[in-house]
Amino acid sequence: MSIEANVQTVKNFFAAIGRGDRERLLALVAEDIEWIIPGEGWPLAGTRHGHAGLADLLETASRSIETSTEPREFVAQGDRVLVIGFASGKIKATNKTFEDDWIFAITVRDGRLTSIREYIDTQALARASQVDAAGLA
Repeated sequence: MSIEANVQTVKNFFAAIGRGDRERLLALVAEDIEWIIPGEGWPLAGTRHGHAGLADLLETASRSIETSTEPREFVAQGDRVLVIGFASGKIKATNKTFEDDWIFAITVRDGRLTSIREYIDTQALARASQVDAAGLA
């Protein structure tokens, strides 16, 4: 596929995320997708594989986080698309807010996303997920 088609596929993916369209998300990702979210100490950190892993990630996200994600720039070469963006939101368990500048490194093959590696502010997200010593947010 062309670089332009790969960028459009990634744009379609982010649009589906924004609409909460799980069916469209699954149609845009490969059966064996790998999604890596670095860090620890916050609900979405970890590596997920396949459609089941994506479904788990979406379910975990809906239970634990409110977020607004804004992709701002798409940079592509070959089958790789880097998306530069910004997110803000709240961790539901603590009611603490966060802001996060991020980059997603995405591989697209045959019109489907095959891997996503997030580069995010893990410290800001872990801080927003942290409960204080008294057990209060």
